[in-house]
Amino acid sequence: MNKKLVAALSGGAALVLMLTGCGGDDGDKKLDDWAKKVCGQMQPQVKKVLDANSAIASVQLEQDSKKVQQTDSAAFQDNADAYKSLATSIDSAGAPPVKEGETTQKNAVKALNDLSGAYEGLKKQIDGMNTSDKQKFSDGLNNIVAGLNKLNSKSENALKKLQAGNVGESMKKQPGCRRTSTSATPSGSVSPSGSQK
Repeated sequence: MNKKLVAALSGGAALVLMLTGCGGDDGDKKLDDWAKKVCGQMQPQVKKVLDANSAIASVQLEQDSKKVQQTDSAAFQDNADAYKSLATSIDSAGAPPVKEGETTQKNAVKALNDLSGAYEGLKKQIDGMNTSDKQKFSDGLNNIVAGLNKLNSKSENALKKLQAGNVGESMKKQPGCRRTSTSATPSGSVSPSGSQK
């Protein structure tokens, strides 16, 4: 069951990673400065998300349900904090200096804040689950997976818009927005454990 949860979480990690890339051409200085503000704070949050998802991948439902609950709860909180920080970074950077930049920025901030809020909700949900009944606990995890998949889809659209065109190109040039060799690629949605979705 935790494999399904990891797969759903890897979708969330992909949302962050889609903001990262490699290379890029020289472009607008104002846009590059904006990207530098955002990307300068991004890498630690991306690492936090990946580490949280790795922790979830490390526990299996066959193990002690209480341990699964505690690990997942802590990971959900870490994800909530990371996505909140990413939203704050994009919000404080202001709108990117492109056409419809303000709308794009607001949509991305909302998507990240929604994701953070959803993880807070998942933490409350899993904290309240009964670990003494493995079947009920497993069913509860299934409900969490379904909710995550829906949320990932909505957030992905807003973040794709943020990284479109010149904004995405400027972000790709910043060290903080470059993929590390251990990161998953968004297109493959590879989970931290290395298994495909």
